[in-house]
Amino acid sequence: MTTEAAQPKNAAGIAVTDGVTAGAAAAGPDPRQSAVVSRRLPRPKLGLGLDRFSGLYVWLLIIIVFGSWLPDTFLRSDNFQIIAGDQAITAMLALGLIVPLAAGVFDLSCAATLGFAVAVVTWLLQQGFNPVLAVLLAIGSGAFIGLVNGLVVVRLNVDSFIATLGMSSILAAAAYWVTDGEQIVNTASKTFLDAGSTRLWGISLPFYYMVLLAVILYVVIDHTPVGRYLYAAGGNPQAARLAGLRVARITWGSLITSGTIAALTGVILAAKLGSASQDVGPPYLLPAFSAVFLGSTQIKAGRMNVLGTLVAIYLLATGVKGLQLAGSPSYVNNLFNGLALIIAVALAARTYRRR
Repeated sequence: MTTEAAQPKNAAGIAVTDGVTAGAAAAGPDPRQSAVVSRRLPRPKLGLGLDRFSGLYVWLLIIIVFGSWLPDTFLRSDNFQIIAGDQAITAMLALGLIVPLAAGVFDLSCAATLGFAVAVVTWLLQQGFNPVLAVLLAIGSGAFIGLVNGLVVVRLNVDSFIATLGMSSILAAAAYWVTDGEQIVNTASKTFLDAGSTRLWGISLPFYYMVLLAVILYVVIDHTPVGRYLYAAGGNPQAARLAGLRVARITWGSLITSGTIAALTGVILAAKLGSASQDVGPPYLLPAFSAVFLGSTQIKAGRMNVLGTLVAIYLLATGVKGLQLAGSPSYVNNLFNGLALIIAVALAARTYRRR
């Protein structure tokens, strides 16, 4: 009886039990198996980075198209300065949204928080409050709103979509109560107004506030453990808990951060406008969400990120501005942002599935 040790073996160390096996070993690998392996190998990616930087190429294409179509109006330097300054508020609100969305929760109350902060700071200044105190109270109101959102989501186990949607309705009523349904004009503090209307190198100051906020969030989210905790909690809460992360605390903190940034954005908007009304906040909700979801398909595809969001903000703004200069009707802005949101969510979902 032949033992396993006595059996001849091929070069791969497999025992040869008959002539077929020996012949196969001598003939080399099966060409059909080689074909299967080659089909399973990942295809080489294009060197242009079309999967991560498609937004930059689309942005450049938009500039080329409208620059060729409307060279006398679109390609003027003051046009790009206006785009940069006007989109600062939307960009700041979108940057604040990155934090809760990275943690896996929605904050649909961010635009209402912005509007409420505009009403609060303008009303306080009209009543003669010190500008610094008025600003701190308005920003503090945003932090408190985020705290309440966290309480409802974390402690009462209400879905974040429903909880923050309800909060936005409450804040709309609160803004109406503060303004009494009328426009409040701020004439009390010239220093406060200068902080929102002064131009530096042709661009209004809110643009530079946005850049500063973007830098801070980029460093925190991409280069500190806080960012890794956010993505871990949002990507797989159960695994994050098993790894020792306090997911509830991370969720709560993300909503407080979002509320605080939204209120800060509202204060800057109040300084820029010099007035307040009860309906100033809601129009910013759709563009902010469109930018964040479209941004999640750029630079760092598959996750909410600061650089991708900024690319998306100015891509959308450039397209809308070009259409407006071409004589498109006023509803084009909402139409463009609505389509962008649908496309962005679809692209984001496709990216997540691929990952």
